[in-house]
Amino acid sequence: MNNVFVICEIDEGKVADVSLELLTKGRTLANELKCKLEAVALGHNIEGIEKELYPYGADVVHVGDDERLNPYTTLPHTAVITGLFEEEKPQIALLGATTFGRDLGPRVSSALQSGLTADCTALEIGDHEDKKAGKTYKDLLYQIRPAFGGNIVATIINPDCRPQMATVREGVMKKEIYDKNYKGKLNKLDINKYLKPEDLVVKVIERHMEKSKVNIKNASIIVSGGYGMGSKENFNLLYELAEVIGAEVGASRAAVDAGFAEHDRQVGQTGVTVRPKLYIACGISGQIQHVAGMEDSSMIIAVNNDPNAPINKIADYVITGDVAEVIPKMIKYYKQNTK
Repeated sequence: MNNVFVICEIDEGKVADVSLELLTKGRTLANELKCKLEAVALGHNIEGIEKELYPYGADVVHVGDDERLNPYTTLPHTAVITGLFEEEKPQIALLGATTFGRDLGPRVSSALQSGLTADCTALEIGDHEDKKAGKTYKDLLYQIRPAFGGNIVATIINPDCRPQMATVREGVMKKEIYDKNYKGKLNKLDINKYLKPEDLVVKVIERHMEKSKVNIKNASIIVSGGYGMGSKENFNLLYELAEVIGAEVGASRAAVDAGFAEHDRQVGQTGVTVRPKLYIACGISGQIQHVAGMEDSSMIIAVNNDPNAPINKIADYVITGDVAEVIPKMIKYYKQNTK
């Protein structure tokens, strides 16, 4: 009752990184609320999966191991999670904002009539005073995310319905082991108790998954371009710079929308969240949605012709100038210094 739950994404017997990130954050929230952190893992042939989750601070791991739960399909997973939540009554439930979480989260929240906030960039615990109703709510989940096209940061609360549900993008939260010797309790679920025949009407006959060829999430150096690059031809300069310094190329949403780069390279609230050692932002103004995806970079260099661009406020170094002139010089001088 009133515990923090993380619905883990399991694929091919492996826990997704975003689920481990949410367990790390969930542990912090549970400590603040003085309650338990519980994890849910559904799939097939996942015996021993709890040993991977305990070190992240899971007090209880609910495991549903059944061939009908692999691969992920909407109805069986929704039935099991909804049934479990009706029994356990969590106060908070978290999922990754992946294809899995975006499909499952709304189904569960709709069934429980709880509401859900998508794509959060921060989660905090706080109070809320409703002056009109004369009520004060204690220890609510502040679900924080950019809104109105990234022009503001909204804090969303759910005072009356439970669980308070939110999805979080991969990479937004840090993944840290709480205690490598931490030992929680295992609860093996009886799947038959939750499933009805109509939950099994859809069967996956064949499954084909193509992995992304772009891996900016794990890159230590990222050269990222925005709409300020001006054209696809100018954007190609970033690939030259990236090749010279051993970096990966990223892009802002505006650059992707303009056709300068493919969506796989998009950094930000609607793209990928990254934490490289070095992030070079070229022709990027620095809207909230983009900053949310790269502000934790160890070092940020901004190249922009606007000295007042918002990106400059979070940059460690600012180069004011035309990207079409600055980037070729960066390539030239880097080559000279490495000879």
